[in-house]
Amino acid sequence: MAFKPLHDRVLVKRVESEEKTKGGLIIPDSAKEKPAEGEVVAVGDGARKDSGELIAPAVKAGDRVLFGKWSGTEVTVDGEELLIMKESDIMGIIS
Repeated sequence: MAFKPLHDRVLVKRVESEEKTKGGLIIPDSAKEKPAEGEVVAVGDGARKDSGELIAPAVKAGDRVLFGKWSGTEVTVDGEELLIMKESDIMGIIS
């Protein structure tokens, strides 16, 4: 199934965090926080101004992004857990 977000929404796949700390300690699954980093899977066409003019999105599919801890709504597409959020919930692109 193909999924295309509408308007200024973005579909993001979480990037899993490291299972070890820099010091070599293994972090159990119960102690891990959900990562606030992900990869953009799909992007809508963008928001519209009051005049109807389209505002192009600043992110594109494949971008690695940081987003707020409580951002987005969890959805399952083709058995894969993803997040759908407004583009404004994204804090930045990791280059």
